[in-house]
Amino acid sequence: MSTAARTYLDNHRDDLVRHLADWVGVPSVAGVPEHEADLLRSANWLAGVLRETGFPTVEVWKADGAPAVYAQWRTDPAAPTVLIYSHHDVRAAKEQEWEETTPFQAVVRDGYVYGRGASDAKGQVIAHVWGLRAYLAEAGAPAVNITVLVEGEEETGSGQLETLLKEHGVTADLVLFSDTLLWHAEHPAICTSMRGMILAQLRVFGPLRDMHSGAVSGPAPNPVLELSRLLGQMHDDKGRITLPGFYDDVDEPSERRRAELAALPFTEDDWLTRSDTRSIGGEAGYTVLERLWLRPAAEVISILGGDPVGPSRGAVPAAAEATISIRIVPDQTALAVGDQLRRWVAEEINDRFGYELTVSEESGQDPYRTPPDHPAVTLLAEAMAEAWGAPVGRMGNAGGGPADLLNRMTGAPVVYFGTGLPEDRWHDSDERASIEVLLKGAHTLAGFWQRFRRS
Repeated sequence: MSTAARTYLDNHRDDLVRHLADWVGVPSVAGVPEHEADLLRSANWLAGVLRETGFPTVEVWKADGAPAVYAQWRTDPAAPTVLIYSHHDVRAAKEQEWEETTPFQAVVRDGYVYGRGASDAKGQVIAHVWGLRAYLAEAGAPAVNITVLVEGEEETGSGQLETLLKEHGVTADLVLFSDTLLWHAEHPAICTSMRGMILAQLRVFGPLRDMHSGAVSGPAPNPVLELSRLLGQMHDDKGRITLPGFYDDVDEPSERRRAELAALPFTEDDWLTRSDTRSIGGEAGYTVLERLWLRPAAEVISILGGDPVGPSRGAVPAAAEATISIRIVPDQTALAVGDQLRRWVAEEINDRFGYELTVSEESGQDPYRTPPDHPAVTLLAEAMAEAWGAPVGRMGNAGGGPADLLNRMTGAPVVYFGTGLPEDRWHDSDERASIEVLLKGAHTLAGFWQRFRRS
């Protein structure tokens, strides 16, 4: 299968790239009303490609403002069913900050496809499409039942996914989750864990309206200062998060897991170069990779106060606000951490100020860890080693996603396979996907189907 798949994919390299470039051209931006029609166009585009691939059943589920694509290929009622999960919605883009191209006009340059969604996660879906096509070119038809579910609101928290799964009675024996990163283009590793997350919006109120600083400066409560003080106290001097009881449910990583991460090739210089992060910080007592994949984290991802745009009015602002993202790990839950955040703000804020804290629990996501010795992990590792021609390590995923939800709703274990890289600039300007990695990813998936058939 290795030679046949490689030959097939080499012969269709330009078709794979064309597919991705065409799809990137559809601006399927999540959570923006003016892009609802684009999300439907994106879903219909993928539905057409899946029909061309051979799926007998292909549907577009028109969830409210976020259509999902569902496809099914049932070959044998007695055979296991594998559910492929990903998403086709993308983050908004600031066009003025893009240098290689405009966000939704894909270009191919120096071995990359540039454009919003090229890596997160349209490229990952395209790798599945062409991996399956490479497999079918030899096998003719799948030997197992394959279901594809590509949702349209992952970037805003998958708020309707549970309802879709219930309404349509989606079942599976295994979930193949594709919205993750690889560690390195030359050093393959299988992801076996994903952190969960919650988002919260904190608004702090000072004066009853914006007040001229020359009239009230000094005695007036400044919400920017109070918000800054609170955010600065969210971590102690060891990099640990200070929410009450936060670490009570944090599962300490096993020695096996720490050894798996330690075996990955890592240098600080390489990490800083590929991640564009300038410097390294975080929780004391853990390596960079452990902090990324095995430990929780709290970040401020936006902050607003005063006059951020245009000339200053010289006023003490009436309000300031911040968006807080908290990544959680086993055995934490989004519900419990949301409660901890509420208690912390209530205890820590100065009583001279008012505040409003909104925790988006409906879009919170719990962490999920693949059973470490699941047979599908072994099959995927074998296929990946064949595609890369290199030993395969183990890694985690620093972001969040609905893996735990898929596991709870289907009862099936979740295994991860993605084709993104840390340097692919997810959610940033000039997002890109490596064509070589996409081809290796498709080769891996073709080999996985071949092995899964025989297992």
